[in-house]
Amino acid sequence: MKHHHTSIRTADIFRAIAFYEALGFEVTERFTAGITLACWMQGAGTNLELMQVPEPKNINDPFGDEHYVGYYHLSFHVENLEIFLQDLVNKLGKVKLLLPPREQTIGDRLYKVAFIADPDGLPIELMQ
Repeated sequence: MKHHHTSIRTADIFRAIAFYEALGFEVTERFTAGITLACWMQGAGTNLELMQVPEPKNINDPFGDEHYVGYYHLSFHVENLEIFLQDLVNKLGKVKLLLPPREQTIGDRLYKVAFIADPDGLPIELMQ
């Protein structure tokens, strides 16, 4: 078995595309899914499918609600966390930082980790 893609439902596909392009993804195909706009993006060794939700509703906060159950976050390895975050700010003008860079032990390894949010609030972990 091999991972194919992660699908993300978004309130504004154009805002989401700009955000994921800043992370290094590239749109490979645009299409419609029923009545909604959608696209495939490729980058970071994986594929994303973005789908615009015609009438979005607010959901629980997966990062702030300790009782949330479900898919939690995307995680990407970066070479230099501070430089990557600054590049994002330079490209986007503003980045929602959920957790500033800090050292965190995961398993038997020590990482430098930060969490940001995509335009719809989906947590994204950046690990150095």
